Amino acid sequence: MPPLGRVDDAPQAFRRAVESLRAPAVRPEIAVEDIPAPKRLAPHAVAMSATVRADGEDAAFGRLIVLYDPEGTRDWPTPFRVVVWVSADLETEMASDPLLGQVAWSWLTEALDARRTPHQGLSGTVTRATTEGFAGKADQPATTELELRASWSPDGEDLSADMEVWLDLLSAAAGLPPVDVADITSRRG
Repeated sequence: MPPLGRVDDAPQAFRRAVESLRAPAVRPEIAVEDIPAPKRLAPHAVAMSATVRADGEDAAFGRLIVLYDPEGTRDWPTPFRVVVWVSADLETEMASDPLLGQVAWSWLTEALDARRTPHQGLSGTVTRATTEGFAGKADQPATTELELRASWSPDGEDLSADMEVWLDLLSAAAGLPPVDVADITSRRG
């Protein structure tokens, strides 16, 4: 993973938090890269993007932003705020499922629970958008995209579990099997 941006002039707590983002192993299907962080949301911020490749195609995209306000001027329960965004195309059958939003949100909450990530103030949304082609694009099939946006305040400055939650969420949205489960769909008997 590349460096996460310049943090030399940031407080030690933020520098330690940024360093902890590098600790988790990243699955080979996920490419993570540093991107410019928003400048107006907090005094200190770092951001990353990710692309998940499955079966030779881009299966999901995401962003992780860590905001830090040591003065507590934001309405957050702690000085840190983790913001995640994940987007993935869905199969047509899944797109019409009325429980899709709840299922997608459960990917996040289950990842937070599984990683035992201490946090406060969890909030977010799940959106589905269907695109249909008309006129010159009438021959293109309809597609549906799922988008999950969420944020929470971690209880400490070690954000390695928060990073793992984001990676787990990306994997779930892309339909990747859990790391410890073998994919037997391509094996023949």
